[in-house]
Amino acid sequence: MDLGITGRTAVVCASSRGLGRGCAIALAEAGCRVVINGRDAERLGETAKAIRDQTGAEIIPVAADVSAAEGRQAILDRAGEVDILVNNNGGPPSRDFRELDRGAIVAGVTQNMITPIEFLQAVIDGMTARGFGRVVNITSSSVLAPIPGLDLSSGARAGLTAFLAGVSRQVAGQGVTINNILPGKMDTDRLRGTFKFQADKAGLSVEEFAGKQMAQIPAGRFGSAEEFGKLCAFLCSAHAGYITGQNFLVDGGLLQRAF
Repeated sequence: MDLGITGRTAVVCASSRGLGRGCAIALAEAGCRVVINGRDAERLGETAKAIRDQTGAEIIPVAADVSAAEGRQAILDRAGEVDILVNNNGGPPSRDFRELDRGAIVAGVTQNMITPIEFLQAVIDGMTARGFGRVVNITSSSVLAPIPGLDLSSGARAGLTAFLAGVSRQVAGQGVTINNILPGKMDTDRLRGTFKFQADKAGLSVEEFAGKQMAQIPAGRFGSAEEFGKLCAFLCSAHAGYITGQNFLVDGGLLQRAF
């Protein structure tokens, strides 16, 4: 399917690996000019080359901390007019809520709520003026169902979801959509790090714990960054203009609910 976004400029935050990288690849395959981002310049350069070689797309790496104002500005300076924004950022490490001090809480909220809001503020007026914009926020299934140790991440991402629920309706009439993708257990470094925290508490090895987790998923496996990226690309497409303010759960059927 032609997604109708060839030549569009997409910014994908935290995209040197994991789900962000999956989104960047899918958007590059759709014909976008893609600005990718990460803090490790060497890893980011390797990712840029790999995506460029795989897709033939224009890939622009910007090594920067997306949580810092100067980092976001560096990305915007290289991107120019942004048509597509994929907000993504690492979350705070797994930690019992009793261990969180005020500084840790503020940092977590900055990473997973304030930063994507500030990035959106920087690009939204240009999108509405041009009559086209797509914003996808990578949040978490923990917004809907708590995960032990990720209370700070869950709370910050839930705050982002609630904040943008109203904003998405304000700009829908100007050709701009804002949606969220909620990953469940995806096969990423982040998942493995979470497993270590939980496995230690359960007295199991990471491999044993991972096997038990996989057995609980109706799909019988963890999700992949590739399939996650395909969904992101569709939500950014010309065909998704009537979809906004929605939360797309990608968890292999793990969270049991009818609505």
